[in-house]
Amino acid sequence: MPDRGGGPTGPRITVGRPSRRVRTLLMTLGVLAVLVMAFVMFAGFWTDWLWYRSVAYTSVFTTTLWTKIGLFLVFGLLMALAIGVNIWLAHRLRPPLSAMSLEQQSLDRYRMSVAPFKKWVLLAVTALVGLIAGASASGQWRTWLMYVNGVPFGKKDPQFNLDVAFYAFDLPWYRFLLGFGFAATVLSLIAAALTHYLYGGLRVTSPGARATAAATGHLSVLLGIFVSLKAVAYWLDRYGLAVKSSDFKAADNWTGLRYVDANAYLPAKTILFFIAAICAVLFFATLWRRTWQLPVIGFGLMVLSAILIGGLYPQIVQKFQVQPNEQAEEAPFIQKNIDATRDAYDIDDAVMEDYAGQATTEDDGKLRAAANTAASYRVMDPNVVSPAFQQLQQRRNYYQFPKTLDVDRYKGKDGKEQDTVIGLRELNIQGLPKRNWINDHFTYTHGYGAIAAKGTSTGSNPTGSPDFTESGLPSTGELGDYEQRIYYGEKTEQYSIVGGPQKELDYEEDGEKTTSYKGDSGVSLSNSFNRAAYAVSFSEPQIMYSGAIGEGSRILYNRTPKERVEAVAPWLTIDGDAYPAVVEGRIQWIVDAYTTTNGYPYASRTTLGDTTADSLTTNQRAVVAQQNQVNYIRNSVKATVDAYDGKVRLYEWDTKDPVLKTWRKAFPGTVKDRAEIPQKLMEHLRYPQDLFKVQRELLTRYHVEEPAQFYSGSDAWQVPDDPTNKEPGSVPPYYLSMKMPGQDAQQFSLTTTFTPRGRPNLGAFMAVNADAASKDYGTMRLLRVTSTVKGPGQVQSELNGNDDVAEFVRNLKGTDSDIEYGNLLTVPLEGGFLYIEPVYTRGGTQNYPLLRKVAASYGSKIVFENNLGDALNAVFGVDGDADPTPDPSEPPGETPKPPATGGDALKKAIADAQKAYEDGETALKEQDWPAYGKAQDALQEALERAAAAQPKAGGEGDKADGPKEGDKADGADAPDKGSGSDAAKKPDEGDEAEKGNDQGT
Repeated sequence: MPDRGGGPTGPRITVGRPSRRVRTLLMTLGVLAVLVMAFVMFAGFWTDWLWYRSVAYTSVFTTTLWTKIGLFLVFGLLMALAIGVNIWLAHRLRPPLSAMSLEQQSLDRYRMSVAPFKKWVLLAVTALVGLIAGASASGQWRTWLMYVNGVPFGKKDPQFNLDVAFYAFDLPWYRFLLGFGFAATVLSLIAAALTHYLYGGLRVTSPGARATAAATGHLSVLLGIFVSLKAVAYWLDRYGLAVKSSDFKAADNWTGLRYVDANAYLPAKTILFFIAAICAVLFFATLWRRTWQLPVIGFGLMVLSAILIGGLYPQIVQKFQVQPNEQAEEAPFIQKNIDATRDAYDIDDAVMEDYAGQATTEDDGKLRAAANTAASYRVMDPNVVSPAFQQLQQRRNYYQFPKTLDVDRYKGKDGKEQDTVIGLRELNIQGLPKRNWINDHFTYTHGYGAIAAKGTSTGSNPTGSPDFTESGLPSTGELGDYEQRIYYGEKTEQYSIVGGPQKELDYEEDGEKTTSYKGDSGVSLSNSFNRAAYAVSFSEPQIMYSGAIGEGSRILYNRTPKERVEAVAPWLTIDGDAYPAVVEGRIQWIVDAYTTTNGYPYASRTTLGDTTADSLTTNQRAVVAQQNQVNYIRNSVKATVDAYDGKVRLYEWDTKDPVLKTWRKAFPGTVKDRAEIPQKLMEHLRYPQDLFKVQRELLTRYHVEEPAQFYSGSDAWQVPDDPTNKEPGSVPPYYLSMKMPGQDAQQFSLTTTFTPRGRPNLGAFMAVNADAASKDYGTMRLLRVTSTVKGPGQVQSELNGNDDVAEFVRNLKGTDSDIEYGNLLTVPLEGGFLYIEPVYTRGGTQNYPLLRKVAASYGSKIVFENNLGDALNAVFGVDGDADPTPDPSEPPGETPKPPATGGDALKKAIADAQKAYEDGETALKEQDWPAYGKAQDALQEALERAAAAQPKAGGEGDKADGPKEGDKADGADAPDKGSGSDAAKKPDEGDEAEKGNDQGT
């Protein structure tokens, strides 16, 4: 031991060796520390394996894992070998010792300090760079799998006549190999140069030659390899021009060759390839010539050529040949870009047709009759009415509904399909009466039941609320019997431990009900090893020793549909909105998934996160793949996630997509064939919103197929801002059952509007058949408006300035309520466009939206009425008796017969009214609300017939001429079905005027 002071003659302090017991203890602690660290690292791997095994997708885990390990080992070893061999070679080629210069004397102490540890230093350096390179390479597992499993597209690019698969699957892998080669060469060059310098092969200040012959030859070979790789890069850059993005005023995110690329950059890259190849040969020749004179001259010429040929020449061509006649020169390349972009985004089959935008008839009765069947006007806006679901159907604070509900199709009691607003009553962990570990993860584990309401009508308890077809806790209604427990949902993000000794709260309704999970989902915690692994992975030690965990306990996690689909298919891009459907007795989350690439030649790129954002994505709806830049997309997979057992199923949807075929080769057995989709599930599949938003954004420019017009941008459109939302953002697309011009029946569609760029009027209307069960699914039609028609923003502005609206808003001020506008629906109708907008009030004693008014606009007329029927009558100037409330189920053109008149008709109407009243009283006592509603409808119809049949008496009580207010025969003031009010109550009792809001919807 070193002296501790006192000098040579001073006292020495000696420290004895630790005792055997201490050494044993230290060794034991060290071994335990290593074992603990190893277990911590292993725990994540083990829990991942257990999860994939629980969902029956172990092949995804193993394929991904072995691919990453293989890439890590191969490229890590290659990098370590390249660095190690060059360091060893530089050391071996070191010059013999000679007279020591000052430079060498200063380096000598470094050589002496390294000498005893040369092997360890070499191993450490090579291991470090190998680990870094291997880790980087393992991240390229997708690139490798696409390269080795690539399937031809069957389409060739117009410039090089190569299959698109070369750009989508092969070129990315070649670029990775090239980048790896550059990295290995540069690091080897640095390592070799440092070693040569350390051992005297290179000299900076010493007299004589600056490098030995051996060092010159070694470094020349490495430089030759570098220049060879540069030659390969020039050659690949030629093909890269087909997928290169550039700024071009004709289109944002332009991709592909332009005139200057094809006529300047392309030949320049070819010339530079040959120059670089010659330069590389000169470097290799240094092994024999032992001089760098020629290689240095060649390298200088290559750099000069790159500046002149690769940089200056293209700018000259652009400035003096292209710009003076840019439109004509670029036309062939614009055409290639248009064709490729329309094909890559699957919009090449969109049917474009001119549409006047003005009514083709002046017959108000005909227009009113056509409006009956033009669409199932959805007055329940799924983006607005979620608070009503929350207030009326939440039942407990620990339940919640999503801020944006979903639109689906279900059959009503009459067997006819109807647009339905649906949401699941999911668990809200923040609303628990008492927060602790047991409550959070053992007691409150699941939501309960689906809640659904008609999209085209309102309820009456209270008036203007959703007309529920499935409600209550447990839920009952038109959806039939199904498993209502929701263990997997969009809002279920925490883990739960179920199936063990601890009972779960099922629901509270007339007493507390408990349950124990019977599904086979999740990972068993019955053995201590699994419990320890999850305790480490979740940083929750209680999992290890809690008595609430025992035989049968299972841990559920990764519980949102998006998480589960992303985990079992990491090669898919997931839509931002999963939606629920009740299918064959189970709640299934339906998830749309996309295959994408950014290597489609000539197709312009788009950033998915920006393109799929709208006025709802700020705080209500997720955005798909925020930063993903793609130029090819297909809705290739429809996935389902069972809300009870979490089972994930992937179904092929696009049977022609080569990207999906590639991934199916890489992960065989993970995606089921399209033919295996159950028919009941098919009825609920729909066209995905995010794909539609990407396509509509591209169609703002790429609806134009003529290069000159595309270049000028004279017919460019834009997606208008949402006029009903205070937050900035594009108007969201709307699901709506409607008829396009020329169609005989309504189709479930996804619709949007366009305005001319920089102008507020309507430029076009677009709809796609969204019904997956239809043979016309995916058919996209655009109506290009050929006259000046009000756009959505203009309609909303006119509505805001309407006198009736102003009075309505003034009246609200005294009630402490606010007005909320619902979706502004646009429907083509008899050559023109009909706008329908529900208007809600919110505030006062009920802090959730209730439908109070409906606005309608057609042509130059805009109206603001109590309900949809009155709004349609008013906007077309049709009397309510002559054309009653529309029934979407009526065949096109059919109008109800006018009521009979005369004394007999009056007697019959009075008798019918008396019978309907009695039927209503009976149904009211029995609380049979459907029967009561029918009785109220019959009563209203009978009273209207009686009013029409009685003799005119100076106008008082005359429906056609008399005032609406107080007139019991007016449908707006009749008792609302299912309201529970006395059918014979006087008009001024309560707020009967508001109870007709749902009539006619």
